[in-house]
Amino acid sequence: MNSDHFSDLPDWDDEIFFLDEDQEGEEWKPNPTREACKILYLKWKDILFLLKGILSPFLENEEDSFEKHSAGDLIGDAYIVGAKIKSSEAGGIYVLRMENAAIIRKHAQEIASGLLLFLEEDSIDEKHIKVLRNEIDNFRQLFIEWVNTFEKDEFTDEWGLFI
Repeated sequence: MNSDHFSDLPDWDDEIFFLDEDQEGEEWKPNPTREACKILYLKWKDILFLLKGILSPFLENEEDSFEKHSAGDLIGDAYIVGAKIKSSEAGGIYVLRMENAAIIRKHAQEIASGLLLFLEEDSIDEKHIKVLRNEIDNFRQLFIEWVNTFEKDEFTDEWGLFI
């Protein structure tokens, strides 16, 4: 597999957050949440690169196998994390950020625990699993810092979950 395709999440583009007319002229203002989100996203791109590198032998396998499906599921989870990180900043609304954060946490945990299957099957070197799980733990620390920057706003959660 070509290593150019291991980290194919889109690059972070600060400009996309200033397309809204209400945001025009605000580019100069510090935004700790957006900065923490950018750092989180860039870390996730690194994790996706490692994950795809480790799982590429299973993904490229011609045979239909449990490992191939499991690897595909983990990669799918990884893309969801990337999309949810980036989209959490699009509206800047507390409830949406919290919803995305919960989804991110769930899928990151799925990846971390899903890797244990490959370890149990002895199909991936334990050192590779440890490196990747360590990177996910580093991501978790950045995630905590990011969530701590969220500020409640006037919008309410109609479902009563993030109040």
